[in-house]
Amino acid sequence: MTITIDYYAGIASPWTYLGHERICALAKKYQAELIFKPVDFGIVFEATGGLPLPKRSIQRQNYRMQEMIRWRDELSLPLTLKPEFLPIPNTEAALMVIAARNMGDDSLKLAGVFLSAIWANQVDITAPVKLAETASAAGFDGQSLLKESSSSELISQYKSYTTEAIDRGVFGAPSYVIDEDIFWGQDRLHFVEKKLKESSNNDT
Repeated sequence: MTITIDYYAGIASPWTYLGHERICALAKKYQAELIFKPVDFGIVFEATGGLPLPKRSIQRQNYRMQEMIRWRDELSLPLTLKPEFLPIPNTEAALMVIAARNMGDDSLKLAGVFLSAIWANQVDITAPVKLAETASAAGFDGQSLLKESSSSELISQYKSYTTEAIDRGVFGAPSYVIDEDIFWGQDRLHFVEKKLKESSNNDT
């Protein structure tokens, strides 16, 4: 039986970026279905007691920066610590990723493209034209995805992912959910692999 990983994430999350290629590699290794589900973490934080970054204490903000530096160096990934265009409204990018999946395109690849655009390349994806250009440069039909992203059905799907995440106990990005187990943060991928290994062994 195929293992399913529900991958609740934020396009503008550095932690999602830092873990994205690794969770994709784990899914491939264990032949799991990885479903990228972008959600509105503003709503998630409000519902679960979290705070957006500007409202967090200076101590928490400073520690977050230390962790970003540690993980950047540990993973040897390019990471802009303070992208010029933050905060980034990422609804359209999220909707384009959902559209890609619905259209049969590689939504995980597109999510990675947008994450890298923000955190490695400082691309201003707040502008729709930049979103379309970024997607097209990676081999997608950026204009079609952008057009599709304005449909009411996709907006409803985006909202449903957000509600679903809250209902399942998700409170931060990224969260990987397998069965009823929640793994919050790219630093929990070791435990994700243990779960995948265990599930794979149970199926044999």
